[in-house]
Amino acid sequence: MTGDFPFIWLRENDPAGFHPQTQERLTDLTAIALDIKPVQAFQSDNSLLVVWAEDQAPTGFDLDWLRDHRPGQPAFDPADTGFVTWRAELSPAGIPRANADGVMTQDSALKDWLIAARQYGLSIVDHLADTTEAGMDVARRIGFLRETNFGLTFEVKSKPNPNNLAYTPVALPLHTDLTNQELPPGFQFLHCLANEAEGGESLFCDGYAVAEDLKLEDPDAFDALCDISIPFRFHDGETDIRSRKRVITCDENGDVIEICFNAHLADFLDIEPVLMPRYYRAYQKFMAMTREPKYLLQLKLKGGEMVVFDNRRVLHGRSSFDPNTGHRHLHGCYVDRGEFESRLRVLSR
Repeated sequence: MTGDFPFIWLRENDPAGFHPQTQERLTDLTAIALDIKPVQAFQSDNSLLVVWAEDQAPTGFDLDWLRDHRPGQPAFDPADTGFVTWRAELSPAGIPRANADGVMTQDSALKDWLIAARQYGLSIVDHLADTTEAGMDVARRIGFLRETNFGLTFEVKSKPNPNNLAYTPVALPLHTDLTNQELPPGFQFLHCLANEAEGGESLFCDGYAVAEDLKLEDPDAFDALCDISIPFRFHDGETDIRSRKRVITCDENGDVIEICFNAHLADFLDIEPVLMPRYYRAYQKFMAMTREPKYLLQLKLKGGEMVVFDNRRVLHGRSSFDPNTGHRHLHGCYVDRGEFESRLRVLSR
């Protein structure tokens, strides 16, 4: 193994500077000189021993630990599964599936499902019991439920005096949920309890795939959606929640890591007028691309099926339905990305 290990980095990561039970860092960085140098360093068996002062015992670093944590190399993360972008050719038959009983009773089945769900951003759990608790139990197998202004869970069905389009029978355009929130929820769980009405097909689109293609086809439009934030707002009689978001967010490597797109929660555009022609062109093009057949998956969920998808990646919607022709009822909840990834790491130990 070779690597560069700055002295201050070694001193700050002295194993003695961590609490023995919690493993939280106790070292006070301000007490370390930025130009600190050891008086001696040498290898003993599988350890690097560093002597910082003549009258101190040496600090020991396990060589395997140094290899795994050497600066300039991200630490291995079992939750970093990579992503598989998809388009219409995936087809409903290609959506990763898992059996509810296996997910609930076998850690290996849970882990396999979580990996596939994170890679594709979309999955289906089937053979759930006909109760609202069944879907919640699967979600809680991962972590805490994310509560929003709609509650800890929500019912997707037509009802009087709706405060959200989801609670009507009209078609829902493709979108990601709650872009008005400071942090939109991560994974969404939609458990189908009944879907007997005419219409009501579920629509899905991989926002990562659309963003990738937009970057190739129209780099300026891609950059505009990455650079310019726009306002989102949800308000009713009890709440008024607002936030600014960029439609596309990339990491430091330029890879797309988040999509925030919700035309019916978009507030009045308040950017400088000089930016509007460029922005509207980019925004309209992205919106039109999400509706192209080559990106769309359409399926009609059946009772006992639950679709689980990354709400900050996969756009979802539905066709209109006629509530007079049958009952349609989905029960939903959210689990944040952090909980999802934490469970994967624990299962991988």
